[in-house]
Amino acid sequence: MTNKLTAVTFDVVDFATPGDAYPMKFCSDCAHPVSLEIPPGDHLPRHVCPACGAIHYQNPRIIAGCIPERDDKILICRRAIEPRYGFWTLPAGFMENGEAVEQGAAREAQEEALADVQIGSLMAVVNVLHSNQVHMLFRAKLNNLDFGAGSESLEVKLIHPSEIPWADIAFGSIRFALERYIEDRTRGLERLHFHTIP
Repeated sequence: MTNKLTAVTFDVVDFATPGDAYPMKFCSDCAHPVSLEIPPGDHLPRHVCPACGAIHYQNPRIIAGCIPERDDKILICRRAIEPRYGFWTLPAGFMENGEAVEQGAAREAQEEALADVQIGSLMAVVNVLHSNQVHMLFRAKLNNLDFGAGSESLEVKLIHPSEIPWADIAFGSIRFALERYIEDRTRGLERLHFHTIP
């Protein structure tokens, strides 16, 4: 029987204003120049159009991905795109409108590794504050060995966790997920982990 626990890590950070992250000059509704101000009833600066009154909210983007596993090995991808070209990662990417997080994770596995996966439990939620993203990584079963490099990958390979190229892992969120995955696997646990990268 699998024990289920929750591990939570929180860091104290300073939050930037939305205007600092994605500066906006013109209204996407009417093309009039916008200003950065706090709208009535709000508490943060937003891009506001004085001509049409549109308030443009900028919210975090969700990255969905997974750790595909088969026969005690995991599937990793070597990036063929920037950022971090040539570094290793897990299949993951931006969610699309109209899809659930699990669907996004499965789609990314197909696009980046040509892999057919069965998405399992949510394993890690990583807040990446400097890029205004939330990374959600699932456990997954690799349904077969018919995989390969998609257009965003230089190569894809199935490796034992002891073979993870730690010095060449592309992102802190991927490192965190892999570390927790190995820790849970060693202890026979299936936990949900939270982490914040300033």
